Amino acid sequence: MPGSLFPKTKGHARDEVRCAPCILACSMDIEDEAVLAKHSTLLVCRGKPGLSHKPSHRAADAWFGCCYNQVGGATGSIGDPSGKSTERKPMSAETLAKNVEGINAQFHRFFERGRAYAERRGVTVKEGGGKVKVVNNKTWFGPMSALEFLGEVGRFARVGTMLARDSVKSRLESPQGISFTEFSYQLLQAYDFWHLYHTEGCRIQIGGSDQWGNITAGIDMIHKKRKTDQEQVVIDSTDDNRPAQAFGLTIPLLTTSTGEKFGKSAGNAVWLDERMTSLFDFYQFFVKTTDADVGRYLHYFTLLSPGDIQEVMRQHQLEPEKRIAQHTLAKETTELVHGVEAVDKALLATQVLFGSSLGDVTGEQLVGAFEHDHMRLIPVLKKQIAEESLERVAMTAKLCSSKSEAKKLLKSGGFYINNIRVTDPNYKITDKDWIDGYVCVLRAGKSSYKILRAPGP
Repeated sequence: MPGSLFPKTKGHARDEVRCAPCILACSMDIEDEAVLAKHSTLLVCRGKPGLSHKPSHRAADAWFGCCYNQVGGATGSIGDPSGKSTERKPMSAETLAKNVEGINAQFHRFFERGRAYAERRGVTVKEGGGKVKVVNNKTWFGPMSALEFLGEVGRFARVGTMLARDSVKSRLESPQGISFTEFSYQLLQAYDFWHLYHTEGCRIQIGGSDQWGNITAGIDMIHKKRKTDQEQVVIDSTDDNRPAQAFGLTIPLLTTSTGEKFGKSAGNAVWLDERMTSLFDFYQFFVKTTDADVGRYLHYFTLLSPGDIQEVMRQHQLEPEKRIAQHTLAKETTELVHGVEAVDKALLATQVLFGSSLGDVTGEQLVGAFEHDHMRLIPVLKKQIAEESLERVAMTAKLCSSKSEAKKLLKSGGFYINNIRVTDPNYKITDKDWIDGYVCVLRAGKSSYKILRAPGP
């Protein structure tokens, strides 16, 4: 992933792991579902062509023999202060459990689809590589008492080092300050890495650039705290005789070419769950990428090789108005995240929502394309729609907020049924307007659509 890795911890991590598959750990915030900003981190975990033992071989899983994706069933109740100006609101136990379950499912879907995506492109998946396991840190923190935590973890941390972390310093300088709860978060994540290093053999932890302090805290813990009571001694970090080294890798903050952030905090999050960001919106997000960003995003978000990306950009520069690079980015990323069938659904949704003819589109295809798009797919009863005026139908479908607004829309010629303009205010929706008897597409203006879905097949 050219240009995507920020500094790693001291030592030659790549050289260390070339000789044998390495086990990697990735921690995921469980404040809510995963967003696109996490995609590049997951993609490094997944393994990318070129990160192989033999660079001439396209071995998607050669670098990392196994990836442990950790969800914070324990740390999620605390909240990471990194990158936050105020303390997070505590989550209820029910919300925490729901988010853990959701992230768990997303991890498995992402890696299963990623493996299939790579294999469809002829990428050799190294035997024994690419295994994915999801672990919950509540498993080891749950039984631990406060006294045990202080004795087992706290004694190996130095307050001066903890205060020097950027995430802590910035909060100490703010009017809100930082609570002891959030201050202790770095110890929890440090112990996570220590635990996975000793119990699962994880030697690399990866995360966003804001996680650098937490990752290095874990490496310090590994250097200082041995596994058994008999070996509880501080180890000199310069001692070449220490056990296998631990490393950290960070991914830079995802921004546009203008420096604009995107994600939950920026208010423009693109979610990896199609129930939260529809396939159409996910696809269009990438189609709208600027020329200044698209080359970089092809490296960040896809498994295309540098040579393939160079060729895509060459074709794009010959005919930039066709947005070849943007459509390649959209198709590749949609397939990687949502599966190969999702690309066809996204393209169909694009066809529908950009005013193309619906003559060859079936009701089943329409419902499939908008299956989880609850903002556009509206369940209705045919009998109810047949009895209503178009003004009332527009309000029922939430195309218009009032009857007067709907009248103005009809009068101006901005109301469409199945992408055909309708201006007659007395027109009623009948059986001929229902595609395959149960789907009807309504449109207001150029870009506001609703798909009415009546009971049917």
